[in-house]
Amino acid sequence: METTADLISEIEELKKKHSALVFSHYYEDGPIQDIADELGDSLYLAQRGSEVDAPVVVMAGVVFMAESIKILSPEKTVLIPDKNAGCSLVDHSPFEAYKKWRMENDEAIMVSYVNSSAEVKALTDITCTSTNAVDIINAIPKDRKILFGPDKNLGAYLVKKTGREMKLWDGSCQVHVLFSAKKLMDLKAEHPDALVIAHPECEENVLRLADEVGSTSFLLNKVKSNPKGKFIVATEAGIFHEMKKKSPEATLIQAPSQGNCACNECPFMKMNTLGKIRDALKNLEPGVELSEDLTKRARVPLDRMMKVGRGEVIDWPKRFTW
Repeated sequence: METTADLISEIEELKKKHSALVFSHYYEDGPIQDIADELGDSLYLAQRGSEVDAPVVVMAGVVFMAESIKILSPEKTVLIPDKNAGCSLVDHSPFEAYKKWRMENDEAIMVSYVNSSAEVKALTDITCTSTNAVDIINAIPKDRKILFGPDKNLGAYLVKKTGREMKLWDGSCQVHVLFSAKKLMDLKAEHPDALVIAHPECEENVLRLADEVGSTSFLLNKVKSNPKGKFIVATEAGIFHEMKKKSPEATLIQAPSQGNCACNECPFMKMNTLGKIRDALKNLEPGVELSEDLTKRARVPLDRMMKVGRGEVIDWPKRFTW
């Protein structure tokens, strides 16, 4: 049987052969995070994908993340270790239904969470991540209606955070909706000295119990800034690997799920393995392939998102046309 050391050695050799880089999201298993050339959340990885010189990028995450890199860098070979590594938010926003919603509200600004397919991005005026969502919403003129999808929990959080009214698409993350508010309340009583930190994809009854709410990177930085602190963490369990590396003396407690299931892990993220990364580099497949027209359409909202991040003025479309 191949050992972890054997696989890592082979991956390193193949990276040199193809001048490739491996990207990993924080929700991947620890060994994958450890071998990554770039480790981060979806915004960081999308940005770095367009910045690096490497002709080949392996995205150890889910398919929409690899698509974002390909959209921003169509000349690159972008590989995904397992093409079945999808996302419940993508599943909850099928193109035809999302397009119908978009066309019925063609005068509104549509904001789509980056956790969406390339096809959905092509219907979108601007994308956002949980890191920059507040800034994106605040950049939209006050007199414009807003559609937000596909995550209704993030959307509801943004309505409260920004005071903007929005029509929300009825989608959610299958991991973050399964945290139990009742069990969390009991856990808080058991650990009154712990800071509860939660991702905004969680349901409102969980977020109400949190001391701090923010993106994956925000939660990580909160732990890093208090390296001996005690935290109850309501997000995907993969983040614990980097939290423990950055703050080994911190006390980290996973927020409880409903029932008795081990529901704190994204099954799609965990489909990636070192062996699949090795195979992707060996065969230079499976790769992300998008049509030129789809790439062009889907790039517009990503570029607008980047412009807001740079403080540039956005020329918002008056009406959506397909």
